[in-house]
Amino acid sequence: MKPMKTWQYLWRLVRFRPWVYLLAMTIETLHVLAEMAPGPLARLFFNWLGGPGPVSSLWWIVALVAATYLAHAAFYSGGAFTMTTFRLTAGALMRKNLLQRILSLPGARALPYSPGEAVSRFIGDVDEVTEYMWWLGVLFGLVIFSAIALVVMLRIDALITSVVFVPLLAIMAIANSASRRFQRYRQASRRATGHVIGFLGETFGGVQAIKIANAEDRVVGHFHALNEVRRKATVRDRLFHQVFHSIFWNTVNLGTGAILMLAAGAMRAGTFTVGDFALFVFYLEYLTDTMAFVGEMMARYRQSGVSFERMLGLMQGAEPGTLVAHGPVYMRGALPEVPFLPKTNADRLDRLEASGLTYRHPESNRGIAGVDLDLPRGSFTVVTGRVGSGKTTLLRVLLGLLPREAGEIRWNGRPVADASAFFVPPRSAYTAQVPRLFSDTLRGNILMGLPPDKADIAAAAHAAVLEADVAAMPEGPETLVGPKGVRLSGGQVQRAAAARMFARDAELLVFDDLSSALDVETERLLWERIFAGRDNGAAPTCLVVSHRRAALRRADQVIVLKDGRVEARGTLDELLERCEEMQRLWQGDTGEEGSPAL
Repeated sequence: MKPMKTWQYLWRLVRFRPWVYLLAMTIETLHVLAEMAPGPLARLFFNWLGGPGPVSSLWWIVALVAATYLAHAAFYSGGAFTMTTFRLTAGALMRKNLLQRILSLPGARALPYSPGEAVSRFIGDVDEVTEYMWWLGVLFGLVIFSAIALVVMLRIDALITSVVFVPLLAIMAIANSASRRFQRYRQASRRATGHVIGFLGETFGGVQAIKIANAEDRVVGHFHALNEVRRKATVRDRLFHQVFHSIFWNTVNLGTGAILMLAAGAMRAGTFTVGDFALFVFYLEYLTDTMAFVGEMMARYRQSGVSFERMLGLMQGAEPGTLVAHGPVYMRGALPEVPFLPKTNADRLDRLEASGLTYRHPESNRGIAGVDLDLPRGSFTVVTGRVGSGKTTLLRVLLGLLPREAGEIRWNGRPVADASAFFVPPRSAYTAQVPRLFSDTLRGNILMGLPPDKADIAAAAHAAVLEADVAAMPEGPETLVGPKGVRLSGGQVQRAAAARMFARDAELLVFDDLSSALDVETERLLWERIFAGRDNGAAPTCLVVSHRRAALRRADQVIVLKDGRVEARGTLDELLERCEEMQRLWQGDTGEEGSPAL
């Protein structure tokens, strides 16, 4: 996979909306050229003062100045509108491609960084690239301006022009040589900022754990340490930029002094007028701006390269061109409707089989090895084991949330190649060990994109034993649950996630320790309602991770995992009779409390 150069990414973005970008560049160029007009007009005015001509000439000069500034305002507004349109469109394209790649990866591996760091790249790095493309349009106009100005100045006095212009070229060469340092400092600044944002996100998400551990002072201390690193990196980055800026901007004053010294003799000789001097000083500022801008754009080019690298880091091995691959973005009008996929006979599950499922977590080398599954239609299978035995890993590998290293999965005898794309509603629905709710209404969290007329909210809430809770809520299903469902109890969060799963009417229901926060009676009702249609063949196929007795007693099949392998399988009575590991689990020996569950 050959890496792409920064200019190739930029060129693909230009080609995404070429006419918009070309129009924006043209208007920006006209805007810059409109700024040239005051120079010649100042020359005419001062020459008129030196040898007064007719008054009508002065009024023509005034009229031209007014017209120039009106054109300047029109081009400025038009350039801002068109270039902003391009920036937002190109930014939307990159963000869409980033999000599309993240959502296509196995769920447990979708983000290689913290959510805060990922958000930093979605916002800051995308903006860095699109802002650079805006300034490219300005640079193009400045280069044309400078070329015209240089020709005009050379025709007036070649010696003065050369003395003023040559040092500017030297300064631009120095800026080019320092561009790698610009890149290094910007990388450090971005990285430090990402660490701060990521830590903030983790802190907000773990407030309760921090308070329970009485760790507020340590968290604040670590935050101060991260901020100190960010402060130093940002100061170094900004200081280096400002030093270069000051060199460029002070060149105007040096150039003006040089013009004054050289022009004195030329004025005495009558070859250089006050109007020529006004023109030179006016153009000198723009020429210096151009040289400074060229130097800054060299640095920004490096910084854009850093931003592309950081965004590619989120895409985890995707083809480099995927980041800027062309596709639809919806900037105006209604968004396209999410297609609803109704259940068909092809989605029916008669038997789900898996053989030799294997996956090892790279950080710990723990996971599962050689696990087999056989789930007939309508069956209730419970996977149990101690903490760290591989229960959650098994579910994630089966569903494609972790990439399986070995093994085969068959749905009705047909191999499943891409589990992550296959095990979705209406074939499968999943409730994770720690369910995720969003800062929305309860109804919104249950629907999660489903058309309201395609889901029975009341039936889903009933199946999840949530109907009494909904009735007690101040606004019923329209009650806001808060970020991550903080306004609900732990059991309500689990049952809301279960209702979301039931609303999809899936063939296979996968629960990861769903009932851990439920009382005994609520759990009994939950399983009872799930299997209410078993007699007429309407009950779903269930794969459940649990160590709760209510689930184990109902199981048609219990699979005992130990150290990532199947220790035993059978009915509860069989395992209690012959499996020592099951006997320990039945007595409540599930492993050290607080150990991370795999």
